[in-house]
Amino acid sequence: MSQTRKLAAILVADVVGYSRLAGSDEDRTLARLRALRSDLINPTIAVHNGRVVKLMGDGTLVEFRSVVDAVRCAIEMQNGMVERNAGLPPGRRIEFRVGIHLCDVVEESDGDLMGDGVNIAARLESIAEPNGICLSAAAYEQVRDKLKEEFVDLGEKELKNIARPVRTYRLRMRDTVPKTDLAATAGSSEQLALPDNPSIAVLPFQNMGGDPEQEYFADGLAEDIITRLSRLRWLFVSARNSLFTYKGKAVDLKQVGRELGVRYVLDGSVRRSGHRLRISAQVSDTSTGVQVWAERYDVELSEFFALQDQIAESVIATIEPRLYTAEQQRFQSRSPTNLDAWGFVMKAMPYVWTWSSATEIEIAQGFLKQATDLDPDYPRANSLLAWAHAARVLSGWANAADILPTSRALAQRAIQGDPEDPWTHLAAGFVHMISRGFDSAVRELNEAIELNPSFAFAHSILGSTYGYGGMPAEGLDHLEIAGRLSPRDHTYAANFSILGLCHFMAGRYADAVECECRAVELRPHFGSAWRTYAAAAGMAGEMDIAVHALSQAKRLQPSLSLQWVDKFHPIVHYKHRALYVEGLRIAGLR
Repeated sequence: MSQTRKLAAILVADVVGYSRLAGSDEDRTLARLRALRSDLINPTIAVHNGRVVKLMGDGTLVEFRSVVDAVRCAIEMQNGMVERNAGLPPGRRIEFRVGIHLCDVVEESDGDLMGDGVNIAARLESIAEPNGICLSAAAYEQVRDKLKEEFVDLGEKELKNIARPVRTYRLRMRDTVPKTDLAATAGSSEQLALPDNPSIAVLPFQNMGGDPEQEYFADGLAEDIITRLSRLRWLFVSARNSLFTYKGKAVDLKQVGRELGVRYVLDGSVRRSGHRLRISAQVSDTSTGVQVWAERYDVELSEFFALQDQIAESVIATIEPRLYTAEQQRFQSRSPTNLDAWGFVMKAMPYVWTWSSATEIEIAQGFLKQATDLDPDYPRANSLLAWAHAARVLSGWANAADILPTSRALAQRAIQGDPEDPWTHLAAGFVHMISRGFDSAVRELNEAIELNPSFAFAHSILGSTYGYGGMPAEGLDHLEIAGRLSPRDHTYAANFSILGLCHFMAGRYADAVECECRAVELRPHFGSAWRTYAAAAGMAGEMDIAVHALSQAKRLQPSLSLQWVDKFHPIVHYKHRALYVEGLRIAGLR
């Protein structure tokens, strides 16, 4: 067997107390671990350019080309686990220890890695705290000046079966929930005022079947009910991204009501067996915790879409019977003709909004293409595919002249298929924004908001459109609305970047630097945020920051140039674009 030597950053992660967890409930533990690997661990590793070398029981050995990528991956994984464990009793929590080492390793022809360096990474993992990250001195030296993280020097450590002591550092984990003026209520226990009209939050449905492959099915049920309820102008519906922060957690309904500012909560569970579904759903009053409606459904898969309408209609009848008849007609929506097409769209959804990497956008496009192959006129699939194409252009991963015509055609086809679906107008507005079609973008995004006044993301993208159009005050107004509608939104990286853009357009360069800094802290692979970060820092005279931000922007978009910005950047007016170009020129872009 041939082998080669190379330098690599090695990450080893292992489950704390796996034997105890498996002994208590082996099937549930294995199912949760498989789901975590599918939904969190493997996607996070891929985003940070890692390679899973092998699984070792409940442990994972991963190779990175960069220690910075390895540490960022570990932080995102551990923060994700903290969120997923919130509300669970200690005995049911799955927690990881992580060890990271930079070393010379031997790579076998089958891709396996061997050597003392791998053993050191494994021993570092064993001395880490639950939810903790330990680094060797070799790894620490590579990140100490590159990451805004705090490291604690643990001194020389004797590691089992390692000949010499290893100097070790512990990463001090920070809070995972951002608290800013943009969303002062996010993650806080402060009670939001109830809106004047009836209000509801639809929590993610629990997947009771134990099969992680069916997780998307439970998520899709909640997604479609949210969409149907959101069509009612009189009903305040909490945004999807805030709601899905509660996924997998034991929640107190009164607390949900306080955090989201809603009177009612809909939650439930899904169990699939062969071609049949058993779904339970209930609505509770968050002010009292009293259940005001509950129902159970046992149906064939072919009845699934009618079932979604039935649940949502029952919720409406419970909350406000007097408005039910008047609004019922607007409430109806067209379901895709093929259940598998719908499933592919649900599988694509987690990858559409990451703002992180070309890889994730390509994964989304793959699922969406399969959906449109099965149902060419499916509006939601066409609108999301249009969005994904335009997002690649914005990130500099595709040629605008080649991609935008296709993107516009898909968006128009989606609108023709369902002009009453706000998502179709959102996608069309986004495509027009990327194309510098300011008036068309504003028109489509306002149409999306007219169809769904609770559409937080449409307000965010409209805020971005106003920012690119040189109207930062209007942009900030819509960002404020988005923050109220979705106070726990996981897309806050995008909102911070849009906020920074609006400050830049208003000439508040120092404020723009601060906002873009927060955006890239939340999404280190957010290329357009790094671009604005560099431009703002250049105009603010923060040269060290500007140079660093530009290097990151070029890492994510190697083709970035002043010519590209002038020709393809969405800033509409030349006088504003010239300031953006000047900031990047000061940062060192040519």
